[in-house]
Amino acid sequence: MGVPNPHFVAWLTILTELLGGVAVLLGAFVTIVSVRMMAVLLVAMFKVHLPYGFSSIKLLAVTATGAKFGPVGYEVILLYLACLAVLVIGGAGPFAIDGLIGRHLDARRRDRRRQP
Repeated sequence: MGVPNPHFVAWLTILTELLGGVAVLLGAFVTIVSVRMMAVLLVAMFKVHLPYGFSSIKLLAVTATGAKFGPVGYEVILLYLACLAVLVIGGAGPFAIDGLIGRHLDARRRDRRRQP
């Protein structure tokens, strides 16, 4: 695929997906993590999944041992990108760690304004 320093980039991708997924679940650093996860998904879509078309399920054959599926298209990646875009635009939500930190910082700012 022509990726420079592929071993490092592979580990960086794995860590982005794992730690980014945990951060999104917790609601911590959602915007920063979502943008990085979107970058990983876009590279995967254009470098790997685009030649296989739109469909996420490619049924090649049904045999006696079960269904045989082909390579996955980019349909699911577009869904993931849309979900991450909603998180970037809408934020993490009131019960996320980002929301709790934001409320705490706002309270501290209000307290500082009240003190002469």
